[in-house]
Amino acid sequence: MKKLVAGILLSVSAITLAACGGDGESSGGNKELVVGASNTPHAEILEQAKPLLKEKGIDLEIETYQDYILPNKDLESGDLDANYFQHIPYLESQISDNNYDFVNAGGIHIEPIGVYSKKYKSLEELPEGATILISNSVADHGRVLSMLEAEGLIKLAEGVDKTTAEVKDIVENPKNLEFDAEYEAALLVQLYENEEGDAVLINSNYAIDAGLNPLEDSIAIESSDSPYVNIIATQAGNEDSKEIKALVEVLKSKEIQDFILEEWGGSVVPVK
Repeated sequence: MKKLVAGILLSVSAITLAACGGDGESSGGNKELVVGASNTPHAEILEQAKPLLKEKGIDLEIETYQDYILPNKDLESGDLDANYFQHIPYLESQISDNNYDFVNAGGIHIEPIGVYSKKYKSLEELPEGATILISNSVADHGRVLSMLEAEGLIKLAEGVDKTTAEVKDIVENPKNLEFDAEYEAALLVQLYENEEGDAVLINSNYAIDAGLNPLEDSIAIESSDSPYVNIIATQAGNEDSKEIKALVEVLKSKEIQDFILEEWGGSVVPVK
């Protein structure tokens, strides 16, 4: 009887181990890669990459996030192998603020930021003293201010680094625009829908996720040659691993780039 019980326990253990895999391997013997991403467009792009990675012996698991803080915390803790939601200036600011040991493993796409308004149909219509709502992410402030400068609404101080510019760096503001930067980026769509402020600057991933078309619904949109490339971030030293290199290679493939262009029609732009 003891031998029979022992045999059953060994069989159960073997089945459990086979089901769970181990040491980064999935049940089929493929390597497992866990990547954190914003719902749109990042997670959708990763879903398209799944079968291509499977052909390379990698099972991709996607963890979705609604904010910009947790994906980096989970990458640091080891819950994620990589994340795909942030642009380079934001990554650099997070490394500086939190002493993360992260690296940029490769740029994938650009999401032009847009200006949205329920009250006005163009930037020219914005009145004297109009209130402009922007996110409380300091890493985005230089981006939105540079965009508004390019549109002729403000002028930034000569010589200021435009990726780190702040409201205090505005030296010319003909319409005396008021900037309100007290909001989480994820809340900006709701503020726009509630007709808060006179104009709202919204990141394209949140706009698309809420059913907005950045090309059609915005009253102005960032140029597609923006330096704010969305990247694959990973722990330093992991960027040369077979799995991370394969992920970046697949995301830069013609198949994925064509999908991005066809799916979002220019409101998300792949990079070479």
